[in-house]
Amino acid sequence: MHTSASLQRRAAAELVGTAALVTVVVGSGIQAAGLSPDAGVRLLANSLASAIGLGLLIVLFGPLSGAHLNPVVTLTAWWSRRHGGEGPAGREAAVYVTVQLAGAVCGALLADAMFGRTPGAWSTQARSGGHLLLGEAIATAGLVLVIHGLNRIGRARLTSVAVAAYIAAAIWFTSSGSFANPAATVGRAFTDSFTGIAPGSLPGFIVAQLAGAILGLVLAALIYGPVRPRVSGPVASINTAYQAVS
Repeated sequence: MHTSASLQRRAAAELVGTAALVTVVVGSGIQAAGLSPDAGVRLLANSLASAIGLGLLIVLFGPLSGAHLNPVVTLTAWWSRRHGGEGPAGREAAVYVTVQLAGAVCGALLADAMFGRTPGAWSTQARSGGHLLLGEAIATAGLVLVIHGLNRIGRARLTSVAVAAYIAAAIWFTSSGSFANPAATVGRAFTDSFTGIAPGSLPGFIVAQLAGAILGLVLAALIYGPVRPRVSGPVASINTAYQAVS
């Protein structure tokens, strides 16, 4: 499982993919808030659009960059490589995380601009409290467990569907709304809309996400055993099937 694409092309895929993901999340939230006064309907519309958009982006960019679109996915894949599995090397991981952060901010600004809002307005939605941080840690742990669990049992071809389905569910069953993505979390601080998060809430959410990522790796090791041996290649996709046919 590998890709022959240059790091420049893979970075471009991560930049565009992460920007598109945040545009979908923020844009669908703005649209939902404008169409319905009911919070449940807004959340349902936002969760469905976000999950469908994420699944499509994994299908589209998986064969090229791995469609990480999330620093947690990149960092846990890097950790996997260090322990004999597949994943990006240190320099590749640093590039991925950098462009993911940039793409997330661009996606939030684009979504606001599309709906005639002033781009770059800081979010005023404070999301603090231990229960929210616990929810965010659980949401991220579940995401990491889904991805690494499927890889370890040889069913990574299901990642696009499984990750999309998990995110749709986690938006509902976690108290935090399942951001589960440090880059998207930073990007969502740049929009004062339904899906935004106040800058002051960023540190807690990001720490919770990183803690959740560690928990997810521990659970994957406990449940599924050690990391699968690495196949030669510069970076691993989170979806084996799409790499195999590319």
